[in-house]
Amino acid sequence: LPRESCQMGRLVLPTLVVKYSVLSSKEREMSRIGKRPIELPTEVDAVVKGQNIEVKGPKGVRAFTATDDVTISLNEKVISVKPRGSSKRARQQWGMSRTQVANLVTGVTEGFKKELEINGVGYRAAIQGNVLKLSLGYSHDVDFEIPSSVKITCSKPTEIVVEGIDQQVVGQVAANIRAWRKPEPYKGKGIRYKGEYIFAKEGKKK
Repeated sequence: LPRESCQMGRLVLPTLVVKYSVLSSKEREMSRIGKRPIELPTEVDAVVKGQNIEVKGPKGVRAFTATDDVTISLNEKVISVKPRGSSKRARQQWGMSRTQVANLVTGVTEGFKKELEINGVGYRAAIQGNVLKLSLGYSHDVDFEIPSSVKITCSKPTEIVVEGIDQQVVGQVAANIRAWRKPEPYKGKGIRYKGEYIFAKEGKKK
């Protein structure tokens, strides 16, 4: 045992310094995601060329280009993503790239969907050709041109569904529609995501 020393009537114990590295919770999660192989359904084909991967399925074709920090390999119907080295960036790109490739497969088989709800007296939506017409309490209707990469439907005047094979595009289009009349916190009037919770504020008291 180390010898204790006494200074000014107090016991002073020697300090041990231990150096070690710990992965953050985000990096550990990325590593767990990256280790999972991606199995392709029978109706899906994939082609890997260097850092590029192209996936073709019933709903269309998607492609992704990975950074040089990872390696993408295809063995029969199984896609694997592995990091090149043990750097922090490689670990981060490992999980992110695997998620992107998995989204390609999901997009060309099932697709992605965002649902919006309209709340407010007189507020409604309708499809006219390639335009989504929104009545949101303004002095004029809002004409939202539907991008060719997504499909928008309105089963009811107060419901909007955005569908497509690219998750990022679907989410961005839905966000752009919601931005025309974000839900206000007093009566909740506006466009919100289905299931979205709005923190209500108390109105001014008379």
